[in-house]
Amino acid sequence: MNARNLTLAALAFALTFWAWNLIGPLSSSYTKQLDLSPGQQSLLVATPVLVGSLGRIPVGVLTDKFGGRLMFTGVCFVSIIPVLLVGWSNSFAALIIWGFFLGIPGTSFAVGVPFVNSWFEPARRGFATGMFGLGMGGTAASALLTPRLVDHLGRAQTHMLMAVALAAMGVIMWLMARDSPQWQPATEPALPRIMDALKQKATWQGSILYALAFGGFVAFSTYLPTVLRNVYEFSQSEAGLRTAGFSIAGVLARPLGGTLSDRIGPIRVLVISFAGAAVMAIVLAFEPRPEIPAGLSLILMAFFLGLGTGGVFALIAKLVDPARVGTVTGLVGAAGGLGGYFPPLVMGAVYSASEEYTVGYILPALTAVAVLLFTLRIGRDLRRDAEPEVAKISY
Repeated sequence: MNARNLTLAALAFALTFWAWNLIGPLSSSYTKQLDLSPGQQSLLVATPVLVGSLGRIPVGVLTDKFGGRLMFTGVCFVSIIPVLLVGWSNSFAALIIWGFFLGIPGTSFAVGVPFVNSWFEPARRGFATGMFGLGMGGTAASALLTPRLVDHLGRAQTHMLMAVALAAMGVIMWLMARDSPQWQPATEPALPRIMDALKQKATWQGSILYALAFGGFVAFSTYLPTVLRNVYEFSQSEAGLRTAGFSIAGVLARPLGGTLSDRIGPIRVLVISFAGAAVMAIVLAFEPRPEIPAGLSLILMAFFLGLGTGGVFALIAKLVDPARVGTVTGLVGAAGGLGGYFPPLVMGAVYSASEEYTVGYILPALTAVAVLLFTLRIGRDLRRDAEPEVAKISY
């Protein structure tokens, strides 16, 4: 039963993440059609990320209260509306408005983590959340397939096809998914639960770590097609293919990060993740030649960020009471999404000013170094902590 529910959750996560990332792979065609500036293009790509980030807070709280089965079903059905309306929009204003609501499918992350956690014992939760994280492959599917579907079917028809898929997934989750017998609905009001989660050190620590790990992954997944078009002059489909490769590397690394966290400890995994990401960002700042070393550097960047996303929630699963994982996940997930909201805006501004992305890569490299030092401090603090639940963590 736990394997079935984990599989269903990962599939729903993948589909909703595809829906969340429908705009990014088509950004160059929107720019050409609507004559957008680099700043407008960046805002268009980043807008769904904002709602998909902040929306995780209430969705995580509601998941603690109503359970993952109902919330997955609801997110799938509600997402149909903005998916259709984005497909029918033909102006920048309409795309921004409905792109804002396209963030709704991005909130499914805050449903899946507590839903999956409740099905597995603590020693296996790093593995479970890592396998659930394979659903991030929805971003790869979007990067690879959305431009091709639009070329063959048309944009409106592609969005209609996604709406049908979301409806089918909503029905499947309602009929086949089950909440764990170990799960108990939260009874206290939402605001006190949020305030209680904000008082926990693990919430703030996880938020900072996830803002870089997942935020970096989201930022690259959504904005990379634009970078590849501007720097290497790839076509929309060629850029989508390479972005899919980036996303796949990050997706495959996430369960590895969770599994390694169960074996060697999440702190060590996060140190490897942030050190590797910093080095790759510095390499990319020099705008190396395409494929090798640029393509290889991007794949390694995705791999290191993917390790980090698995490590963060392996750490949270060990530190947070399962009854509060949904609320904490919502807050940490929001921080991760916000980490992916600002880089495209910064990259767009940098490119507008200099017609290159050097500074846009140096900034995340410096951020990765800072978060690496913060991670080492967390490790030292946890080793000194005498509380029994913390003492169980391996380093």
